[in-house]
Amino acid sequence: MADSASGMAVSDECKIRFQELKTKTSHSSIVFKIDESLRAVAVERLGKPEESYDDFAASLPADDCRYAVFLYFDSVGKSTIFFFSWSPDTSRVRTKMIYASTKDRFKKELDGIQVVLEATDPSEMSFDIVKDRAL
Repeated sequence: MADSASGMAVSDECKIRFQELKTKTSHSSIVFKIDESLRAVAVERLGKPEESYDDFAASLPADDCRYAVFLYFDSVGKSTIFFFSWSPDTSRVRTKMIYASTKDRFKKELDGIQVVLEATDPSEMSFDIVKDRAL
């Protein structure tokens, strides 16, 4: 496990699942959670390949922070890997600080991210925004 600036480790499973998303498209998305008791970022949820963007967005908690990646395909089949830093206004301040201090180091562990979006409410990560930002 690699350590981040906040002292949070990044589990090997995070990197393995991200590689699977990139190379095998065996997941449409991955949601990551910081487990404070383990002091590590871990995989919380793997999106099935047939799941939609709406399914992915609905999987993020309304009142807690998460990191997530989503594999977007445009109408001609070109893919873009999005990294989301989800930090809703209703989440605890301490949690927001931990996620903010861990984000850059965690992103570096996931080689291949193409677009980064930070969101504090669902409107900041609407599907229209994703389509507009896709490469």
